[in-house]
Amino acid sequence: MDTNNRPRLILASRSPRRRQLLEEAGYRLTVVPPSESAECGVCSGENPAQLVARLAYQKAADVARRLSEGLVLGCDTVAECDGQILGKPEDEGHARRMLEALSGRRHRVFSGLCLWRLPSKEPLLRVDVTTLRMDPLTPEQLDEYLRSGAWEGKAGAFGYQDRLGWVHVVEGSETNVVGLPMELLAEMLAEMLNVWEQLPPEADRPGV
Repeated sequence: MDTNNRPRLILASRSPRRRQLLEEAGYRLTVVPPSESAECGVCSGENPAQLVARLAYQKAADVARRLSEGLVLGCDTVAECDGQILGKPEDEGHARRMLEALSGRRHRVFSGLCLWRLPSKEPLLRVDVTTLRMDPLTPEQLDEYLRSGAWEGKAGAFGYQDRLGWVHVVEGSETNVVGLPMELLAEMLAEMLNVWEQLPPEADRPGV
């Protein structure tokens, strides 16, 4: 997609990292945070892909209800190791347990993306997956990272963007690990806008 022809997005997220990724890629955007109730809730029996897809939809839907037109983007990210879903740590002790569980092992990061072009009632929903490997952490490395506070607000209690040196992408998108798979977003935008342009002239098309 031509950088100069990218649509304006309405980002349904409080994440400064997602906003930064979009701005660095040249997207024009407005941030409209979803309500806190739209950003939580784990249903029993959900796998990681189902969880992030549902939460991305909830965030986008929460913001879409307040608007009459626009292109809303909702996203949610979690880490998963051996079937255990790892969201954002509640405190330093929780972060320590997460990192100890990931130390020396492979795990996956899932992001759900929901793209909703209003006033359409049919959003586009996709999930991206990245496989990572974490080196075995020494007690000193673990303590140093926990003291830094950089784990706060990050799924799995670490930030790939922190250039830690002990987390490596094995397969998939690096930006997905940061919280927003930019490659998948570009694919979704191309798909949605292509379908939109093929609508008949009399169709109601809001500005973006």
